[in-house]
Amino acid sequence: MKIFLSIVFLIGLEYAACDTPVNCTYEDIRGEWNFYEGPRTVDKSYDCSTFTNFTTYFKVKLLFPNTAIDQDGNTGYWTLIYNQGFEVVIAGRKYFAFSYFQQNKDKITSLCKHTFVNSSHDIGVDAKNWSCFAGWKNDEPDYSTPSEKHSLKKPILGLNLLYRPNFDFIERINQKQKSWQATHYKFLEKMTIKEIVRMSGGEKSRSFVKPKPARVTPEIDMMAKELPKSFDWRNVDGINYVSPIRNQQSCGSCYAFGSLAMHEARLRIKSNNTLQTIFSTQDIVECSRYSQGCDGGFPYLVAGKYAEDYGIVEESCNPYKGVDGACHTNPKCKRNYATNYRYVGGFYGACNEALMRINLVKNGPIAVSFEVYNDFLNYQGGIYHHTGESDHVNFGFNPFEITNHVVLIVGYGSENGQDYWIVKNSWGTGWGENGFFRIRRGTDECSIESIAVESDIIV
Repeated sequence: MKIFLSIVFLIGLEYAACDTPVNCTYEDIRGEWNFYEGPRTVDKSYDCSTFTNFTTYFKVKLLFPNTAIDQDGNTGYWTLIYNQGFEVVIAGRKYFAFSYFQQNKDKITSLCKHTFVNSSHDIGVDAKNWSCFAGWKNDEPDYSTPSEKHSLKKPILGLNLLYRPNFDFIERINQKQKSWQATHYKFLEKMTIKEIVRMSGGEKSRSFVKPKPARVTPEIDMMAKELPKSFDWRNVDGINYVSPIRNQQSCGSCYAFGSLAMHEARLRIKSNNTLQTIFSTQDIVECSRYSQGCDGGFPYLVAGKYAEDYGIVEESCNPYKGVDGACHTNPKCKRNYATNYRYVGGFYGACNEALMRINLVKNGPIAVSFEVYNDFLNYQGGIYHHTGESDHVNFGFNPFEITNHVVLIVGYGSENGQDYWIVKNSWGTGWGENGFFRIRRGTDECSIESIAVESDIIV
């Protein structure tokens, strides 16, 4: 009972859904958990952040690699969600939670063996019996002295500096290699470093540790060898199934653009191109309780969980403004739903290049996150790889740090012996190859083959 009351005090009061600077690893989460759940009577619009009326207690073991077993012997599955939290599916229910953190002035400490209070509900698009729940891991002996091994990185310096072009940097990139070409874009001169960091993924999506691609099994390797040597959803028997390039501007909403672009393409594929809906990214920025507005987010929670739990709407229901704010989506608009959201491979850490190609050809374009270095900003064309060059000359230091940018893989191919992915970006048609770019394939370039996400749009 004492632990239960401590949970209420610790977890029930400080939840901040749109600010999760936490960094938890697979091993932090794997193990036995106590789940505390309230009555299954709340509506899905209910805010669980101040909930304290826990009435049910049960244990769940989260085992390697993704098996979940509860105290009654029910078997299900679980996955880490990037480094932010986890989701468990068991006994006809889904349990999703952000991992806990504490903030003391400028210092943030991740407490990965606790969670904030989040929601649980029955499985399915029309989920019933919503409730609030919190988790507490069993194997931490002293709750008063939590580990500080996952402290947040120091804040990025120089964010308010205006971007200045560095032509020497561009020349060094082009002299160093011949795989791709760098150029200067005038639109960057109107932006601050903070705005560019947002455009590249958002400060709250900065890199920590990503999983390495999983081993390719003989069965998967055989399936991958049966695929065409090249494939492009922009031209399948002369038909383009990819929606138009858009521009996220200086808002860190790439996670919304990449996720919804996947649904737009898969809707076209499922409907034989008769439905060409453009979905509202502003609805995600303003209304999703699973993301951080213009400061970043994660496609598993947008392409998947938000689209299944709350649905997505057409662009006209909340046109893109590129700023944070209260939810302005027209409540009369129809919600479109998706289901069966998952990491490629089945769980976080199971992805690889072969599985990505198989799922791309079979199901449609897939959303991916990758590390954006500052040489990527100057990409003009060719097959991108990080050159190792850093643009710090005009600043005296490098204020740009690696961030996680979400984009859409629409195809793959090879050129002069170099395998590549074809990727849709959200920086407008004036950037890159008419808004697209190509990047090395099969080498996990910039971690692009580590955490791909897909979901099935419902027609």
